[in-house]
Amino acid sequence: MPLKVIGTGFGRTGTDSLREALTILGFGPCHHMFEVNTNLEQKSRWRAMVAGGPRDWESLFEGYTACVDWPSAHYWRELIAAYPDARVILTWRSPESWWTSISETLLKVESSDPASLGRALIGEQVFGGRMTDRDHAIAVYKANVEAVMTEVPPGRLLVHRIGDGWPALCAHLGVSVPDQPYPRANSADVFQDKLKASITRS
Repeated sequence: MPLKVIGTGFGRTGTDSLREALTILGFGPCHHMFEVNTNLEQKSRWRAMVAGGPRDWESLFEGYTACVDWPSAHYWRELIAAYPDARVILTWRSPESWWTSISETLLKVESSDPASLGRALIGEQVFGGRMTDRDHAIAVYKANVEAVMTEVPPGRLLVHRIGDGWPALCAHLGVSVPDQPYPRANSADVFQDKLKASITRS
């Protein structure tokens, strides 16, 4: 099952709301970090790949038609090449508000398992072991945004800002605007509850 939508934005840029929105629009199931944290098979496959295993995208995204958030956002260059017909969406918020959100969520809940994707992928590979360094983390965030906007052809890319809602998203995907509000998911409190529960199960 080929991916139809690829998200390139970091976590805490509205990715969970976009996940729900894509499902409503018929582009589900949509892969997200919570899928990895709550599915033992997904967790095993992604951990193996992050540790140096092969990039078997068909296996990693088995059953999914879209992906947003980490871990997939870290591999967006490879994914947009592997799935040339997929539409690309960069979820975006200001760097300062992103850092505030990260500080209230990911930096407050950390797995003690060094093989967890939160540590092995996000902490080490994305942020080079310096995720708590505000200036460094913001620089990494900005660099990702710039790279996506530079490297993805404009006709294939939508920059989807928090609060944009349905219109531009639906136009980008070629579907009608649904008769329901755009989802608002994964507040800081909800995020911490979800992540703590998934870490407890891991």
